[in-house]
Amino acid sequence: MADNDHRPLVAVLFGGRSSEHSVSCVTAAGVIGAIDTEAFDVLPIGITKTGVWRIVDDWASMRFDPQAMPEVTDNGTEVIPPLSADGAPLLARDAEGHYSELGAVDVFFPVLHGRFGEDGTLQGLFELSDTAFVGSGVFSSAASMDKHYTKSLMAQAGIPTCPWELVTETMWETDRSDVESRVAGLGLPVFVKPARAGSSMGVSRVAEAADLAAALTGAFEHDSKVIVEPEVSGREVECAVLGSLYDTELRVSSPGEISVTGDHSFYDFDAKYLDLADAEVTCPAELDEQVTARVQELAASVFRLFDCTGLARVDTFVTDTGEVVINELNTLPGFTPTSAYPYMWAQSGVEYSELISELISIALVDHARGK
Repeated sequence: MADNDHRPLVAVLFGGRSSEHSVSCVTAAGVIGAIDTEAFDVLPIGITKTGVWRIVDDWASMRFDPQAMPEVTDNGTEVIPPLSADGAPLLARDAEGHYSELGAVDVFFPVLHGRFGEDGTLQGLFELSDTAFVGSGVFSSAASMDKHYTKSLMAQAGIPTCPWELVTETMWETDRSDVESRVAGLGLPVFVKPARAGSSMGVSRVAEAADLAAALTGAFEHDSKVIVEPEVSGREVECAVLGSLYDTELRVSSPGEISVTGDHSFYDFDAKYLDLADAEVTCPAELDEQVTARVQELAASVFRLFDCTGLARVDTFVTDTGEVVINELNTLPGFTPTSAYPYMWAQSGVEYSELISELISIALVDHARGK
């Protein structure tokens, strides 16, 4: 940044060590390309799968390609983030080991999905260095990343959520009969989900009891902790929330409904990102006023319960009787061109670039108030 450039420096972080590395790269391409560069100076920083921070100049080329999914490589200048809370600048280290300053970051914009990105670990780094960042803090991120604790907190607060059973690798290895008995109590079919993964990674639908072992094995490849839920007969309806934990009122989008066709039995990774013709988000969802209001009310309540700030997407089921049941909370939802969160806001009157500017502004204001 030039000495006479007074634009806040926004460092967009993407990639990372989780199984959602490629999704994060595509999200970053969308976000970086839409940031208002007259208002903000942008620094694209990719994190490799081994955790090295690097400047990425070719971010615009990152898009979904089943034959060559995007990845942050070891090319590019290495970036060393500060840990001190004295406004120290980012450092760049070249191939010869020489250091130079990149400038002090005013706000980090993380678009890392999954573990080591939206689970509170990265947010802890921001808080250690006393730097503003987009999105929720350590507790909100950690609690919402773990589906078991998300559901436990919602149930304790009286927010309707579908039943579940927790299965850890230890439980499965030491007492399979107990696990099978508890899962049988949910009825079939069930969904098996890694507790701390997103983008439907490792998720499978089990219609026969004999298939449970294989589903758990697949889920354990992503996490040592798994939840099993019964299939809910209802419509998949999502809602986007925007605002600060300091706001007296939150902005809640029109709900959007997910419909999946083709060979997909549920909204899996391929339907979300690769087979786009097989998945559609309808916004506003065709719901009556009372159900719409209930979806929005519960979305805001979940946002408040977890002390969220900035953004969140709340996923619900709407049953045939009009009951609304919370499925999941996502504090760093996807921002790819096909993602539901920005689409629902666009349909609700907030365009992509405006949405990103608002999130950066919320982060700066929250930090000034002591988030």
